[in-house]
Amino acid sequence: MKRIKLTVAYDGTNYCGWQVQPNGITIEEVLNKKLSKLTGEDIHIIGASRTDSGVHALGNVAVFDTTSTIPPERFAYAINQRLPEDIVVTQSEEVPLDWHPRYQDCTKYYEYHILNRSLPDPLKRLTTSHVSFPLDEAKMQEAANYLIGTHNFKSFCNIRTNTDDTVRTIYSLDVVRDGEEITIYISGNGFLYNMVRIIAGTLIRVGRGFYQPEQVKEILETKERTEAGVTAPPQGLRLAKIQYSSGTCSDSKVHDVNE
Repeated sequence: MKRIKLTVAYDGTNYCGWQVQPNGITIEEVLNKKLSKLTGEDIHIIGASRTDSGVHALGNVAVFDTTSTIPPERFAYAINQRLPEDIVVTQSEEVPLDWHPRYQDCTKYYEYHILNRSLPDPLKRLTTSHVSFPLDEAKMQEAANYLIGTHNFKSFCNIRTNTDDTVRTIYSLDVVRDGEEITIYISGNGFLYNMVRIIAGTLIRVGRGFYQPEQVKEILETKERTEAGVTAPPQGLRLAKIQYSSGTCSDSKVHDVNE
C-alpha cells in the first residue's frame, strides 16, 4: 500500500464545490470515479481544502491510498487522460502513509479577482467578480491591514460555520490594482467557511466608500457576522497554492473549514 499526493487545478464553474454531496457533481466525486476506474480499486480521496461551488483552484491538494503498480509520478499523466478538461492534476508524488493534507502545518494562499469597470467583460465572467462602481484600492489596502495577524474572525465567516474555534492567523493581505483588475491576495494558516469571500465583500464596500477603513477593525471586534459586508460572488475566488512546512508546495505555475 502507498499513499499518493495529488496537486489539482480546476475551473469550478460547473461543479458544486469540492466535497461529494447529493445535489450535484463535485471535483472530489469526479476524481474518485476516475481513479477507481484507473486502479480497479475503490478510491476515496482526502482533500486539503473543500472549496465552495463555483470557486476555482490552481493548487488544491488531495491524497489517496492504492496498491497500484503505477509509479507515483506517473499518476498525473494517467489520470489526466480520463479527466474532463476543466480538471487537471498538475503533480503526483508518494508521501508517507500517515501524511494527511488537512493535519499538516501549512500556509494557504487565496486570490480574489475583481473586474472594476463600468461594463462587464463576457470573457472574464467566470473568473472575476464584476464591480461597476469605482473602487479606491488604497483605502481597501488600509482596511485590509487591520485584518493581518491572529484574530477571532467570527464576523467574517458564514453563520453555518461548523466550528467553535474561529481564531485564525492572516500572514499577508494585499490589494493590488492592474488597470481594470483588482486582486486581493491573502495568505494564512487556515480559513473559515466563506471567510475570504466575506473579507473581499467587506473590502469592496470600503472601496466604494460605504465603510471607512478603520471601521473594519470595529467589525472584527464585534464578532457579529451582520456587521461585515456581503459574501462576494464565488467566481472571483481561487485557491492559488498550499505551502506545507516541510517545504512541499502545491503551486501549479491552506486546519480549516474552507471556502
